[in-house]
Amino acid sequence: MHNIDLILTLTGGFAAALFFGFITHRIGLSPIVGYLIAGIMVSPNTPGFVANYEMAEQLAEIGVILLMFGVGLQFHFKEFFAVRKIALPGALLQSLSATLLGALIMYWLGWSIEAGIVFGLAISVASTVVLTRVLSDNNDLHTKTGHIAIGWLVMEDLFTVFVLVLLPVIFGSSMVGYSGIATATGLAFVKILVLVGFTFIFGGWLIPKILTNIAKTGSRELFTLSILATAMCIAVGSTILFDVSMALGAFLAGMVVGRSEFSLRAATEALPLRDAFAVLFFVSVGMLFDWSGFTESLGLVIATLAVIIIGKPLIAFLVVIFMRYPLKVALSVAIVLSQIGEFSFILATMGRDLNILPENASNILISAAIISITINPILYRGVGKLECWVNDCSPGLSRKIQNRCSMIDSSPLKTESSEKTRAIVIGYGPVGQTVTRLLKENNIDPTIIELNVETVQYLLKEGCRAFYGDASRIDTLREAGVNKAEVLIISAANIPGSNEIVKQARRLNPDIRIIARTVYVSDISSLRNAGADVVFSDEGELALSVTEFILRQSGATPEQIDRERDRVHETLILKADENQ
Repeated sequence: MHNIDLILTLTGGFAAALFFGFITHRIGLSPIVGYLIAGIMVSPNTPGFVANYEMAEQLAEIGVILLMFGVGLQFHFKEFFAVRKIALPGALLQSLSATLLGALIMYWLGWSIEAGIVFGLAISVASTVVLTRVLSDNNDLHTKTGHIAIGWLVMEDLFTVFVLVLLPVIFGSSMVGYSGIATATGLAFVKILVLVGFTFIFGGWLIPKILTNIAKTGSRELFTLSILATAMCIAVGSTILFDVSMALGAFLAGMVVGRSEFSLRAATEALPLRDAFAVLFFVSVGMLFDWSGFTESLGLVIATLAVIIIGKPLIAFLVVIFMRYPLKVALSVAIVLSQIGEFSFILATMGRDLNILPENASNILISAAIISITINPILYRGVGKLECWVNDCSPGLSRKIQNRCSMIDSSPLKTESSEKTRAIVIGYGPVGQTVTRLLKENNIDPTIIELNVETVQYLLKEGCRAFYGDASRIDTLREAGVNKAEVLIISAANIPGSNEIVKQARRLNPDIRIIARTVYVSDISSLRNAGADVVFSDEGELALSVTEFILRQSGATPEQIDRERDRVHETLILKADENQ
């Protein structure tokens, strides 16, 4: 019976999430809204199919672990360091201010101060998924605004991880009083430091070795399994051995893998499972929604939205202006952060498990999340009009902001790599090595994508830009820089999914020049139809080489050799078209 419940819960949850996620995506909203609605529809509070909440919640725990693993995997110190002066103080100040504001409002409306603090923490952090989606849709992800917002959100996520570790210590500890809480907090800090040291020193040495040996097998299933096992083992071990949250352990595991050459392949192959289980997390949260409870708490929902849509953006706006950034950057950062998402629900779930938050807290958060996530893209698209309105209504204020701001704009950030010709070489066999050498001799530094981990490790040691990953995955091509490259060269003839590589590259960069290699003449037409500009086949090139050798041995002139080479080449292309 339990097996049937599990299958029905998975089937109903995924099917409802797919249906409502697709609808919300089609109308321009975040799919998270659809997932929450799906949870509402399969809950006991609505007619029709009812999923098993306990099972959905247990499966959602895996989603939380993989979600935190993904945050650690994508956390890059260099990117954060570039905007640290605004992201670090801005995120901390906004989180603390929003927490205080939310706590005071909820306390004024009748909640306990402890519940108000936890609820304030939950609404202080924005959704990574929503923020990156909004920035990407508006082509602002790689601008100054995008870098500030991402760095800001990274700090919020780190602050949330810290809070997740301390909540059980403070509210779940048997020690009472300030001295007891201080002692418990101190012990938690010691455990965290030991865990961090153990994970980065021992894990940083062991995990890459394990992943290297797994990668050498060439098995995609084993590599995916090794990534999942790493995340789960460190997360669970953190709880059992160090008595800290699994979220922190998963985050640290992601950081260790992210510092290795396996980060890109882990993100492209293993983390799609994260998205699937994360969907169940949102579905399980949506199942807690009760319409009757919502109507009874309408005033609390409005107060929560006021903090999210007015209070948080106002604080962020003032911080960015104080740091001498232009008006448009301040408005953009403020508005894109005016929503809540996945970490809000994780905090609320822990608050509920610790018996801190009241029963209607989940209803309030779900309602506020759906509304804020729904209107956030609309508000962000209106930043330009809002800037014009401010300029028209308060020209003196606008001039003052402009005079104070530094010479910083929101134009795309230029890097050394974007200012020079870029080429991407897929495969580093004999042909790939020759092509790479010729490119370097012509002052073109190529980016190499390779699935042999030892080759990638060698290239990285030599100072070459190389990625370990499957080139048929669009995330791999995007990370390698296909969108700003001038040429893509598929140098290996036996790469699986060559047609898909060509299609994905052409989709990311319609202007890129694609040179492909294949074994058989019959494959030339399919690669050209996929979008390749030039295709070389091993059969064809061998035929041309043999023809040229025979003609030279027969005493033919260079003109005759060139003419015969062209004729053979045209014949091979015609045969390829006929086979197609």
